[in-house]
Amino acid sequence: MSTYVYGIARSSHPSLPEKMGGIGEPAQPVRVLTRGALAALVSDAPDDLRPKRRDLLAHQNVLAEAGAGGAVLPMRFGGVSPDDDAVLAVLGEREEHYLERLRALDDKVEYNVKASHDEEAVLHRVLADNPELRELSEANRAAGGGSYEQKLALGERVAAAVQQREANDAVHVQQTLEGLASDVRPGPESGGWLANISFLVERDRADALISAIDELRRTHQHLVLQVNGPLPPYSFVE
Repeated sequence: MSTYVYGIARSSHPSLPEKMGGIGEPAQPVRVLTRGALAALVSDAPDDLRPKRRDLLAHQNVLAEAGAGGAVLPMRFGGVSPDDDAVLAVLGEREEHYLERLRALDDKVEYNVKASHDEEAVLHRVLADNPELRELSEANRAAGGGSYEQKLALGERVAAAVQQREANDAVHVQQTLEGLASDVRPGPESGGWLANISFLVERDRADALISAIDELRRTHQHLVLQVNGPLPPYSFVE
């Protein structure tokens, strides 16, 4: 049977969750494979492995349990090796690389921050910051909405101002938070977010990061900030 890999840790890790339920139905017990200074968290891989909610959560739970006791290199969901011997061979071949990455992740966790705009609030902010646009908007309103051409011209200028605000706010969010992080990685771009950023944070600085995010919310009420963490450091493992 193929071997499913959850993550890699040091063999001296104090609390690897051996025998914990992992992926599959019924849940496959987690095993620990050790070679030299490294250990891999694995289980048997079901033949019909799919990214179902139950299995995604099981994968994440195993990593969360292991990560609570020390650094773990998390594998993305779906990492399958031909058998245990193949996993052990990779641990031996890449031992120095994995140990270096574990040292870089010691006592650190990932926080992902996504930012978007509250549409109504950002329009108020754009008009408040741009007297010329505000005057045009007020003139159109006084004229019963203005002509089609006036409405179109105002709409284009407001859209451009909002787009510029998105770019400025994305930079501001990152610059405000990156000083509290050991490393920063951009997430996949999406039309739904003006910023999607992952921060690698020392555990004892996590509260400071959350406080800085709360202050951003207070001072920039047109921003909607979504925070996920602490997470295994997926974004900081090649």
